[in-house]
Amino acid sequence: MGYRNLQETVVALEKTSQLKRIDVEVDPYLEVGAIQRRVYANGGPALLFSRVKGCDFPMLGNLFGTLERARYLFRDTLPAIERLIDIKVDPSAAFREIGASLSLGRHAWHLLPKTVSSGPLVQQTTTLAQLPQLVSWPDDGGAFITLPKVYTESPDKSGWQKSNLGMYRVQISGGEYAPDEAGLHYQLHRGIGVHHAAALAKGQPLPVNVFVGGPPSLALAAVMPLPEGMPELAFAGLLGGHRLSMVKTANGLLAPAEADFCLSGYILPEQTRPEGPFGDHLGYYSMAHDFPVMKVTQVFHRPGAIWPFTTVGRPPQEDTTFGALIHDMTGAAIPDLVPGVRAIHAVDVAGVHPLLLAIGSERYLPYLENRGPQELLTQANALLGQGQLSLAKYLMIVNQADQPDLAIHNIGAFLHSLLCRIDWCRDLHFQTCTTIDTLDYSGSALNAGSKVVMAASGPVRRSLPTEFPGDLRLPAGFSRPQLAAPGVLVLQGEAWQGERGASAADLTAFCSSYTKDDAINAFPLIVLVDDAEFTARNLENLLWVTFTRSAPASDIEGIESFCHVKHWGCRGSLVVDARSKSFHAPPLEDDPAVERRVDALGVAGGALQGLI
Repeated sequence: MGYRNLQETVVALEKTSQLKRIDVEVDPYLEVGAIQRRVYANGGPALLFSRVKGCDFPMLGNLFGTLERARYLFRDTLPAIERLIDIKVDPSAAFREIGASLSLGRHAWHLLPKTVSSGPLVQQTTTLAQLPQLVSWPDDGGAFITLPKVYTESPDKSGWQKSNLGMYRVQISGGEYAPDEAGLHYQLHRGIGVHHAAALAKGQPLPVNVFVGGPPSLALAAVMPLPEGMPELAFAGLLGGHRLSMVKTANGLLAPAEADFCLSGYILPEQTRPEGPFGDHLGYYSMAHDFPVMKVTQVFHRPGAIWPFTTVGRPPQEDTTFGALIHDMTGAAIPDLVPGVRAIHAVDVAGVHPLLLAIGSERYLPYLENRGPQELLTQANALLGQGQLSLAKYLMIVNQADQPDLAIHNIGAFLHSLLCRIDWCRDLHFQTCTTIDTLDYSGSALNAGSKVVMAASGPVRRSLPTEFPGDLRLPAGFSRPQLAAPGVLVLQGEAWQGERGASAADLTAFCSSYTKDDAINAFPLIVLVDDAEFTARNLENLLWVTFTRSAPASDIEGIESFCHVKHWGCRGSLVVDARSKSFHAPPLEDDPAVERRVDALGVAGGALQGLI
């Protein structure tokens, strides 16, 4: 059951034609990442690069490149996990299928890691400089570990029971780091922060182990939104189909005996260094900022170690598979998380945290007709109090009863349902001066910005136009109207000029040039952009541009807007300024020379023939 290490995984994937060996020399500087992204985009196999320039270790990419392959890796255990979730949601299910439920007992045993005296991981050592120096994007600040599993234990109570395993990026070269230092980038709402705070309160270094490789279950466990109090190591055993064997390292922490690498050391008290820039999953660089420093005292590796990696960028990318697999496993538990919420979807193509969709229910005052959102607002507030869901910048929530067959992943249909029902006078609810995703540069400062809840419930208020009205007029500076979706008008504006945290003057002037009776108000949503044709080309572009390049409090305006008892609304169209701002991080762009080298590998007889 399950794979105990990465070597078993590679053998199994190769036997089933799900892995391709690349035996030509490839450069970990830009080239390996470009290849992985291209093969991922084509739905291709896992890639084992056997000849990595300047490094003795092979690299494994695209391991989780398709949902089908990810489900294959965990095929023996996913049914049991889904069964456990079903039983938690509906305990009566355990009695309806008693035989299947009794078989879960042996799976529960796998939750308990076991300590062993030795293991493959600690048989050999190396240095940070000898590890694969993966640089994914031209302006990255150095080499990063892109699939790290960062392990800490509570300073107040050691042991795996109070441990945290998270996937926080780790910079291993470049910048101001010494040869034995690594940058540890962790963001808001991450479990390691609790341990770090406790260590700082005691004035102590925080022991840290960074695992690379090992059983595939470790990677998924590190990103899984688990219930508070359930250690990720336990879930990794459950998902992997076996108890994890753990060895102790010199800093006193455990490490998986079957991992491929382990960076062992400490986070030093009160010490930070600039980490980054780094191409990240919103499709932009996250810029250099001060983050904790890890003093690396030892780098262990097993014989025949393999270095797994991914690259991240504008979604979808390989990390999209993690989200899809997590939704498959946990979707049934959503109503148990927040009563009345039927489904949620953090929209990957919009960068995940910028846009969260939810289908809720309205059960307040059922004897009244034509009710506006009531319980939906309770559910929205509850969702914004749930772990990483609290990082959502735009939360759109609709009432299931209004359209019972609405599917949460049909984003076009969801937007249609919301836009034809929402009342911009009543149904916008802002939070200002709050936290947003660390990687989102649209806010007022790092980690700081605003949110908006858009809640729609009730009968259809308007039909959504699918063509331009004959009397559409545009003020000076705005042109090239595009219909991006029913009811969504995209306009190209001049380059943004303004101050961070404030609406641009031409945004305000645009809205002031109309009244609610003008023909443009047939479109409930208007988006101002730098490139109208690109934005309207497809739904993915519309979502990416609109929600990664706007901040609700400063970039939302409206025609005939008003503020009444501190509630903001508008009587005409809602207007979102999604132009690039001077303080935004730059978008990710490929290196043309590297792309030409990759193209050459894809010709007839090349190592990537048929893969790109």
